[in-house]
Amino acid sequence: MSAQTTDQTPNPPEGDVLADRARIEQAIAGLTLPAALARTVEANGDAPAYSDKVGVAAPEGGGYAPGWRTVSWRELHRQALEAAAAFAAYGVQPGDTVAVMASNRIEHVVADLAGVHAGAVPMSVYSTLAPEQVTFVAGHSQPSVVVLEGADQLARWAPALDASGSVRKVVVMDSSALPDGERYVSWEAMLAEGAAHRAEHAAELDARVAAIEPDQPVTILYTSGTTGNPKGVVLTHHNVLFEAECSLQTAGRSDELVFISYLPFAHIAERILGMYIPQVNGGHIHLIADPSLLLGALGEVRPTRFFGVPRVWEKIKTGVSAKLAAEPDEAKRAMVDQAMAVGLEYVESLQLGHSPTPELEQRFAEADAGLLGFLRALLGLDRCEWAASAAAPMPIEVARFFAGLGMRIYDVYGMTETTAAVAACGPDAFRLGTVGRALPGIELRIAEDGEILARGPVSTPGYYRQEEATRALVDADGWVHTGDLGELDDDGFLKVVDRKKEMIITSSGKNIAPSNIENLLKESPLVGHALVFGEARPYVVAVLTLDPEVAPLVAQQAGVEFRDLADLAQQPAIRAMVQQAVDAANARLSRPEQVKAWELLPVEWTAESEELTPTLKLKRRVVHQKYADVLDRLYG
Repeated sequence: MSAQTTDQTPNPPEGDVLADRARIEQAIAGLTLPAALARTVEANGDAPAYSDKVGVAAPEGGGYAPGWRTVSWRELHRQALEAAAAFAAYGVQPGDTVAVMASNRIEHVVADLAGVHAGAVPMSVYSTLAPEQVTFVAGHSQPSVVVLEGADQLARWAPALDASGSVRKVVVMDSSALPDGERYVSWEAMLAEGAAHRAEHAAELDARVAAIEPDQPVTILYTSGTTGNPKGVVLTHHNVLFEAECSLQTAGRSDELVFISYLPFAHIAERILGMYIPQVNGGHIHLIADPSLLLGALGEVRPTRFFGVPRVWEKIKTGVSAKLAAEPDEAKRAMVDQAMAVGLEYVESLQLGHSPTPELEQRFAEADAGLLGFLRALLGLDRCEWAASAAAPMPIEVARFFAGLGMRIYDVYGMTETTAAVAACGPDAFRLGTVGRALPGIELRIAEDGEILARGPVSTPGYYRQEEATRALVDADGWVHTGDLGELDDDGFLKVVDRKKEMIITSSGKNIAPSNIENLLKESPLVGHALVFGEARPYVVAVLTLDPEVAPLVAQQAGVEFRDLADLAQQPAIRAMVQQAVDAANARLSRPEQVKAWELLPVEWTAESEELTPTLKLKRRVVHQKYADVLDRLYG
């Protein structure tokens, strides 16, 4: 069935969309990812491609380890071809799948490229999946070769490997974790075998690469769903090359691309930004295995481009805000406040339809040369010319905070099924509180029920071996049903309201977007995470957690004694501060949206504890089930 749409004009006018699409199609005609990489290697062969900290010792007493190991584009390409040859020697056939479970490290990129160059379909699998989920993915995708990092990944894959009849070889990066048996091979031995095989079968391997077509799969990404088994999203060479080209046109190409990759490569945004765009455009990517080391890496790398999911931006804001609030000198605090007020005014003036006055430009230049530039340098963001956020709506107060530092954070919108972004703000079209306009060659519409629909060459051909789910995703006219509710303004800027399935309908029939309330609650530096509930109930309640880094600092400043985070959550002074945060949020909400009762949990939510996805989004159904007794008590 075709999607019903409102009278809202497609974004932008259809003629412009088709002209943009034709222009991009011409630029990538006949291109595959190996061909794009070969161009980059030819142009930037000796330039650094990827760096990581594998094998770099931490300083005595722990903390951030200085120094990197680095591979050039030419060396990366050579290793990928040798690994591809090894895969071929292990019996991997064109069209087979190759699974990789590892942190962000050079070997992960090499393994992915090797799969592609062998004519196979590489899949990065989330390292947080439970063994039973891994078993489903393995059984569904039937990989010929599995590449694992070490002992933890081997443990997660053990049941799947025992049950699998498809896996011929398991490559283990950490040789100290290598099990006995012919099925297992170390990373170093695999590369050595690949080099020997490549020397003898060069023509056969070249033929595999030459046979790759743009519409063939380049990866399958199993989405980390909150319920049920993951679905495998198929993406083609054409999908990722079109996405890379239209994203670069929106963001603007960079003379010096220095990027930090810290989200899992199973996440589509990280694959596009940390893997596919660099293969097309070059650059130097710094791989961070542990996201907790991100702030240290920012200060050392000083990236020219940086992508953060909203939770990352929230954490940075919370840390800076806490330090500014702890400044005892009122005069210094006032100077910072004044400078940030100028920064916010200036960034707001750069929105589409506005322009800064000469007087404002002068005031901003002075503030930027002084305090604002200094604050950005402290964060490692002084060279950052493009900063973006995606995966969930960016809280407007977080965006305004960074605007106060003189930074425009470009909100981006998309999903795995659309090869990442279909809409984005950028230097030429920016509006706070929106996720921007449609990317070149992409169409956006709002259905009658408010759902965001997208169409273009970035749309997945479907879910792997799941035809019914594919039909529910993409209608007969090619529109992808995103499952998100949104609005398009008169200038074509898209605003995301919430997930369609996550909208709350109270017992009185009121429709409420929970993420809006949760973002207001999280404006308090004390609050780490918030979940708002009220489906078929008379009023809205909230389950909250403390920020594990900021809350102890606030407690110490307030003279509150505590043993740990659980004890801190019970302290009357802290609970009073949280009540103030709830009251402040309620003051900005309509009566049906206001939180009538709340509970502060004595725990932290993480991907490992299952309340969050690997990209730090809330798993609502998990929280509903895990804390059902707490929710019931709030309605008692």
